[in-house]
Amino acid sequence: MFSFPSPPARPTNPEAAGLRHLAFEVDDIVAEAEELERLGIEHEAIRIDKTTNRRFMFFFDPDGLPLELYEK
Repeated sequence: MFSFPSPPARPTNPEAAGLRHLAFEVDDIVAEAEELERLGIEHEAIRIDKTTNRRFMFFFDPDGLPLELYEK
């Protein structure tokens, strides 16, 4: 975990003070997206990180906090 001393305001989906989101590294993001769908968990579309060219996506925990899956 890491933090920034003066994080920018989040334009959408406010979360608990000080917590931006949690990210989990996965081997196969498509397989993880399919598993979320199988479980009935909605998620955002898979996107490409412009800096690393790696795929990632977000979904939300029961409290509405963002969780990220980031492909190796």
